[in-house]
Amino acid sequence: MSTPAAAPVPPGQALDREKLHTARLYAVRVRPYLATALFALRVVPTRSVPTMGVDRHWRMYVSPAFVDRTPMRELAGVWVHEVAHLLRDHHGRGDRLARDLGRDGEAERLRVNIAGDFEINDDVYGDGLPRPAGALRPEMLDLAPGLLMEDYLRAVRLVPRTPAMAWLDCGSGADGRDRAWELGPDGADGLTPQEREAVVYRVAQGIDGHPGTAPAGWRRWAEEVCHPPQPWRELLGAALRAAVSAAGAGDDYTYRRPARRAASLPGVVLPGLRRTPPRVGVVIDTSGSVSDTELGSALLEVAAITRALGGRRDLVTVIACDAAAHTASRLCADAEIPLVGGGGTDLRAGFSRALRLSPRPDVLVVLTDGQTPWPAAAPSCRTVVGLFPRPPVTRPGDEEDEFLRTPPAWARTVEIG
Repeated sequence: MSTPAAAPVPPGQALDREKLHTARLYAVRVRPYLATALFALRVVPTRSVPTMGVDRHWRMYVSPAFVDRTPMRELAGVWVHEVAHLLRDHHGRGDRLARDLGRDGEAERLRVNIAGDFEINDDVYGDGLPRPAGALRPEMLDLAPGLLMEDYLRAVRLVPRTPAMAWLDCGSGADGRDRAWELGPDGADGLTPQEREAVVYRVAQGIDGHPGTAPAGWRRWAEEVCHPPQPWRELLGAALRAAVSAAGAGDDYTYRRPARRAASLPGVVLPGLRRTPPRVGVVIDTSGSVSDTELGSALLEVAAITRALGGRRDLVTVIACDAAAHTASRLCADAEIPLVGGGGTDLRAGFSRALRLSPRPDVLVVLTDGQTPWPAAAPSCRTVVGLFPRPPVTRPGDEEDEFLRTPPAWARTVEIG
């Protein structure tokens, strides 16, 4: 299949590159944190776009007539607007929305383009970049600023005046729908996926490393790029699986299977090492600082631990602990888990109670808010801590208490929620 080509610019209508590049330099001056992305865009002159648009390969298609009639500072705003679509991954998010909602087509992608403009325009204009008369703003639909494209998409409806709102066709880089005037993945001057990711990450690093120099929307975006949210249930499950599969967890010796090295010692019977199902002890913090919602999350994790052990409820023992350890309950088919507590917190009692279980657990899982002293020495089994998040210490003099509450290095810690 041949790659569609952008309509060439006829003689006498050449692109004023000096004006266009001056506008880019001005955009870099007023938005220095976007410099890497602005200089990464590849300019393609064409008569097929009404203004300026981008594809997902970081090409920017520019109408020479639009450049001629637009003031330089407004051109700088369009530079920032188009690169914002690419950095915010509006094309990828548009594809995911179309897949998840089961709706696609030109009209649906138009809604995505409008919602994406609502997301970025509150950060694009102002502070040196004048707002064009037709720039889309959430206030046009009585919506609050500062939301995400997905939030605005719920409120954007196609009405007779909607097409007039999309006067700025931003290309597939804004909504994921390929245009006939784009060069496609095999065209010249596009960035590779690796190059695109490098540009995005470098911009995010610059914003994240210099807090206070970018608007809140860009800081939020950079935080998500540099520190993406982790699926904590998967992390907790992975930590548990690593613990139960480690050497020594669930290992025992048996004479039912002779050791492979017995042949080197004639007349001596050596026991073989066998793998038995690992036993898991779960200590749940039931102190007054743990909410009912967090206790509910703890019970969900106990159920997930049971599933990870193949449904062997008999291998899981739960201990409720506040300032003292309460009854250790081995899971049964129909029995509820008693979460007794509500007082102060000292999980050292829970550790001690768990290590006195018979048989002793191979893995210890502790679900807590972390506001507790910890054992001075590592327990004899692997330990995973599921930590309910708490705000950092803000009162002077609490630094020592915060140090005591920090989970020790010998525990694998995963933040829950």
